[in-house]
Amino acid sequence: MPDARKIDLQYLKGVGPKRAELLRKELGLSTFHDLMMYFPFRYIDRSTIHHVEDINGEMPYIQLRGRFVSFATHGEGAKLRLNALFADGTGTIELVWFNGARQVARQLHTGREYIVFGKPSEFNHRYNIVHPEVDEVREEATATAPTVGNSLVGVYSLTERLGTAHVTQRVMQRMLSTLMATEAARSLPTVLPASLVASRRLLPRAQAVRAMHLPQDVAELQRAQFTMKYEELFLLELNILRYMSTRGRKVKGHVFTRVGDYFNRFYREVLPYDLTGAQKRVLREIRADMGSGRQMNRLLQGDVGSGKTVVAFMTALLAVDNGFQACVMAPTEILATQHLETMTPWAERLGLNIALLTGSTRQSERAVIHSRLMDGTLNILVGTHALIEDTVQWARLGLAVIDEQHRFGVAQRAKLWDKGAVPPHVLVMTATPIPRTLAMTVYGDLDVSVIDELPPGRKPVTTVMRTDDQRERVNRFIGGQLREGRQVYIVYPLIEENEKLDLLALEQGYEMVCDTFPSYRVAMVHGRMKPAEKDHQMELFASGKANILVATTVIEVGVNVPNASVMVIENAERFGLSQLHQLRGRVGRGADRSYCVLMTRHELKGATRHRLEVMTQTTDGFLIAEEDLKLRGPGDLEGTMQSGMPLELHVAKLSQDGQIVQLARHDAEQWLDNDPDLNSPEGRRLDRELRLLFDKNHDWSQIS
Repeated sequence: MPDARKIDLQYLKGVGPKRAELLRKELGLSTFHDLMMYFPFRYIDRSTIHHVEDINGEMPYIQLRGRFVSFATHGEGAKLRLNALFADGTGTIELVWFNGARQVARQLHTGREYIVFGKPSEFNHRYNIVHPEVDEVREEATATAPTVGNSLVGVYSLTERLGTAHVTQRVMQRMLSTLMATEAARSLPTVLPASLVASRRLLPRAQAVRAMHLPQDVAELQRAQFTMKYEELFLLELNILRYMSTRGRKVKGHVFTRVGDYFNRFYREVLPYDLTGAQKRVLREIRADMGSGRQMNRLLQGDVGSGKTVVAFMTALLAVDNGFQACVMAPTEILATQHLETMTPWAERLGLNIALLTGSTRQSERAVIHSRLMDGTLNILVGTHALIEDTVQWARLGLAVIDEQHRFGVAQRAKLWDKGAVPPHVLVMTATPIPRTLAMTVYGDLDVSVIDELPPGRKPVTTVMRTDDQRERVNRFIGGQLREGRQVYIVYPLIEENEKLDLLALEQGYEMVCDTFPSYRVAMVHGRMKPAEKDHQMELFASGKANILVATTVIEVGVNVPNASVMVIENAERFGLSQLHQLRGRVGRGADRSYCVLMTRHELKGATRHRLEVMTQTTDGFLIAEEDLKLRGPGDLEGTMQSGMPLELHVAKLSQDGQIVQLARHDAEQWLDNDPDLNSPEGRRLDRELRLLFDKNHDWSQIS
């Protein structure tokens, strides 16, 4: 039986070495199997014949049946153009070719019947079709020339360079048609166990792959899509769950059974407010992990202001109570410094030693920190990437807390594992709510805790949409807040003038704000500033010396100014929902009522308006994240993807296929319950497929 993974694409009829090399460079396709798994991103219905008299500007693609009346060429050489008049009995339409005009003219004839397919466009008040597909009507339709009998035709993602080399949609369709007729495609083995194929009513793999490229009808296509999505997600979940099981059995962790003096004193004497029910629940989950004898790898999700920092500090106290040290790693110096400032008063009241290590820490201070880490007198170290430098060594590192963890690549976090003979417990935190379907895949190998409750007294932020013609009204409102002693953020999407996007620039905005509010001090922060200048400007605002902070999204995380009550976001339509939610989270941190103003240049319509209306209707970060996933897809949430996550999904879409994700995970869990080491005959087949899919990537499965 031929193995499609081992057959070079150049040996497919119609490809050859030159085209194979181009497909490899442009699309990453090297073998028969690669091309089989390169599925259309949409399908065009070729079942309907339209009439010329019915053409209107709302038709994306049309199919006509008729005869050519005349041909005419214009220009010379590279500028040669072919114009043809096509009639179907209800009217005539002009067809135009700019590329390959001479060759097209030789292939087409008047008097014969053709099927014409293409996208109509309007020029000089008449419709025409540029570069249509044309097939002569014959008594028997061939697989390489779709006619009325082939109702659904796949459309593939192609590059400009492929188009220049004449690898068009038609060429791709012919290649796939040829490939599907090969023995390698016909004998493609089904990977999934027979019991799952039967219970989930899946197609055999060979039939499903063929139907993805050459569907007989909509029903077959839908069944094939479900089959391929399910297979992809089942294998993904199986890989994640297998490694979770392996880690639980093989990767040992420090056993923290003692809830001691530091933890209890903090809870009774230092904690400034009562913990919420959600915080208590999460701490119980963390304590169970730390006492289990296996390494904790827990993802802590919590909306902005939900109290993750307190949970992190109390987790660190569990480590200290058991004779170990803890570290807190943040992506920026601003956020690391904020954590230090929050935790230092708590640590001092308990008599604990805490320090900060960042890229800008002086060498003399570093030497002291390194010494105290090694002799065990430094209990908690807060910092940035500096914590994972090779020179940073610990006496007994028992816990690593990683904040805004999506900003660190897995490879960076892996370095924490080298800081001791037994890896530390790991608590990763994010204020970016993650939809359930995404958490089950991108973060599927982590245990997940959620703080879904805000501390008492926190008021929801009022969010409104405003347009440029309401600017004066917005400025009056800002002025009122400033007079009451409040502070204001104004966020812009760009740093420099960009006429093409027609966005307000930060420098322009800064000058405008200074002119509008001359009695108040305005600070400015953006990503291209030197760290020292950025920190100085941030400090002006944080200390209250500056009343207004004009900034880009560098303030999305890491700024805690309880006195700030207004967040104005310029060109809000240019931001994603999750980013808007993060920015909004910078206000509402004090006792005063807070506001978020979404500014746009003009009234918005359609999906863009709907997106911003979501912000005005809810402050629930998880609802917003779900909506963002539907609208934009998952994006690249990881610098390096979590374990088990391929760099891309070929068929499944996490934004749309949440039910299939849950179905696949349930079935993968059941399979591993019965065959944990994949030692059964079907399990060994699954294991081989997992190795083919995932072993080519770095295996980060043992790393949180």
